[in-house]
Amino acid sequence: MNHTPQIKDKFGRPVRDLRISVIDKCNFRCPYCMPAEIFGADYNFLNKDELLSDDEIVRLATLFAQLGVTKFRLTGGEPLIRPNLPALIARLAQVPDIEDLALTTNAFYLPKQAQALKDAGLHRLTISLDSLDNEVFQVLNGRRATVDQVLQGLAAAEAAGFQKTKINCVVKKAVNDHTVVDLARHFKGSGHIVRYIEYMDVGNLNGWKLDDVVTADEILAMIDAEMPLQLVPPNYRGEVANRYRYLDGEGEIGIIASVTKPFCGDCTRARLSSAGEYYTCLFAHKGTDLRVPLRAGASDEEMLQRIGGVWQRRTDRYSELRTSFTRLPAKGAEMYRLGG
Repeated sequence: MNHTPQIKDKFGRPVRDLRISVIDKCNFRCPYCMPAEIFGADYNFLNKDELLSDDEIVRLATLFAQLGVTKFRLTGGEPLIRPNLPALIARLAQVPDIEDLALTTNAFYLPKQAQALKDAGLHRLTISLDSLDNEVFQVLNGRRATVDQVLQGLAAAEAAGFQKTKINCVVKKAVNDHTVVDLARHFKGSGHIVRYIEYMDVGNLNGWKLDDVVTADEILAMIDAEMPLQLVPPNYRGEVANRYRYLDGEGEIGIIASVTKPFCGDCTRARLSSAGEYYTCLFAHKGTDLRVPLRAGASDEEMLQRIGGVWQRRTDRYSELRTSFTRLPAKGAEMYRLGG
């Protein structure tokens, strides 16, 4: 089987990261991703036979690795809802050339699963927590969980041996921006890294408006005024967060500024939806179906050509286009299908 290293798109960007959505369902109803008024009790999520199987995920992930991917991140929906997830992680951990295997979760199910995830070979966790104020947090998760439940999940992750967990916080103006500093203060010195994310216009269902965005500069100023920060270099090419360390040495934060300071020029991320659709941009209008040819008996070589060809034709730079105020392409894919 041919190994095709350093595959690049039209702008010279290699494919290095594969985000794999393992399920489209979630137990939360966050308004910026899966608003409750749309995703009600009768919402039709994917049937089991529409989801990629473990075998299909592992096969596709292995093919992406042959094209240059060195990092897998499992997402959802909420990935911990997928049955037997540790078994899938154990298989992905064995894929050649993979240097980093991570997972993003709302942490609700971590108390029961953290140790099994660690034992299976998962390297890192990212936990979503938009505020330490319980009332604000419940508004932002559809009243599906409390702050204490998320912190219990984090504690279980620590007990299982996960270190330097990233805490993701989506910041929306007049909703949780007044709690930004409290979150930073709570995790300062803990070894964990809070990452603040500008509210993004992913999909078509979250009612996004530019006026709702709290900018990276505003977030930085709020925290820096109380706990002075200094910009530090990225850990690697294509890192999505700008890193800032506390001047007193007690850790760092990250700020993801995809609205006001787009980083399309260094984007190395491909995305595989829970239904087997392959996307080359979080803001893409449509993806490439890999499930149909896979189930129709396509060979590995045929799949490599399909996957590699899509990447080599890639010209995505949605955030740069948005920021330049040009006419934007239509968007189709929703966050819960792509996993962020």
